Amino acid sequence: MLERLTKWDVELFVYLNNLGIEQYDAFWIFVTQIKHWVPLYILFFVLFYVSFKAKNALFASFATILTFLITFGFTRLVKNGVARIRPSFDEKLAGTIRVLQESSHFSFFSGHAASSFAVTTFVVLLLRRDFKWIYLAYVWPILFATSRIYVGVHYPSDVLVGALVGTLFAVVLYKLFNKHVPLKKPKDRVDLSA
Repeated sequence: MLERLTKWDVELFVYLNNLGIEQYDAFWIFVTQIKHWVPLYILFFVLFYVSFKAKNALFASFATILTFLITFGFTRLVKNGVARIRPSFDEKLAGTIRVLQESSHFSFFSGHAASSFAVTTFVVLLLRRDFKWIYLAYVWPILFATSRIYVGVHYPSDVLVGALVGTLFAVVLYKLFNKHVPLKKPKDRVDLSA
């Protein structure tokens, strides 16, 4: 059964990867690089300060960074434990796929997908009451994670599992953090200095 699922995963990867059009390569290479999303991260932190008192905003920022670090650390542990070779390094796929970027670590599961979905979900949970449009932030992890298939470094299952793990970590950590320091809307702000 696992063998069949792996075969379907590889076949789906090859199909999706080959949908790539050369004119859009620069776009996907741009999208897949973390540094190009820095303005979005800054926006998240600015929104914390708009939505909460300074001390709560600082806590929200710290909690978001901690969520990222925990997700990132767990991802690395799993990658090293599973040790799945990236499609870009699979000799059987050489010549049949488009590789636009090289990556050094193992493939399963996608750190880009896990981290971006973790951060986005955590931020959405924090800000959803104040900014109804915050759900649009999910455009980022969807594009970011999808780019990993397009540039040839992750199988679809890597991306899907990464997205699920990141979302799960965010929900659990949000509940834990919110239990100890409930972050309310501006009119219901909690004073952490009391």
